[in-house]
Amino acid sequence: MIRLTKEDKNLYIAGFILGLGILGAIDGIVFHQLLQWHHMILSPDIKLEIFTDGLFTAAFSALMVWGALKIFRDARNHELGYSWKVFVSGTLIGGGVFNLVEGIIDHHILQVHRVRPMADNPLLYDLAFLASGIVLILIGLWIKKLDKKAA
Repeated sequence: MIRLTKEDKNLYIAGFILGLGILGAIDGIVFHQLLQWHHMILSPDIKLEIFTDGLFTAAFSALMVWGALKIFRDARNHELGYSWKVFVSGTLIGGGVFNLVEGIIDHHILQVHRVRPMADNPLLYDLAFLASGIVLILIGLWIKKLDKKAA
């Protein structure tokens, strides 16, 4: 088991929170706005779709602000690590967790939307979204492990 110092743990947690927000932003910007593949809730009522997208934007924006404030507070208290590997691993793992949790809950359990509902095989896009989460987590874990080998 990899043990982090208190300072590195704070940095990792901040990265994790930022990763959740950043992947939410990528999802919202790319899939909701640029590609217009889906909204948070698929509905014939466009106002409802836009409103739920706004709530989603508020949520991932709040996560990014929270992560930034955590970094500021921990740095101010001299309780923030400085390893870029710890930070990047936390960010990637947080982003991967976002994809897995959002994908499992919204695409499969609640079925409020699919990644690309009008595709010939929407399940393929949903599974690719989940796979991207797993890949991000694995890369994050690998980077975190590299940091401890160098120490």
